[in-house]
Amino acid sequence: MELTTAIVKAACALGAGLCMGIGAIGPAIGEGNAVGKALEGMARQPESTSNLRTNMLIGCAVAETTGIYSLVIALLLLFVFQ
Repeated sequence: MELTTAIVKAACALGAGLCMGIGAIGPAIGEGNAVGKALEGMARQPESTSNLRTNMLIGCAVAETTGIYSLVIALLLLFVFQ
């Protein structure tokens, strides 16, 4: 019985690590791309800076939700399902 609980705890820890590792790559790439393109647009057309900044922040907030969901799943794996 003790061996199976150890295996379950190890699997939960491994799953949480993979969840955060894989779940953090997408938002990082997406936000980096969004900020880079917004800065490029601001450099080309300075008069549209406020509109680009607003859209960029909304887009980054939407992209970050997948990272937050990954964090919630990882915390559930670590503290609830053991």
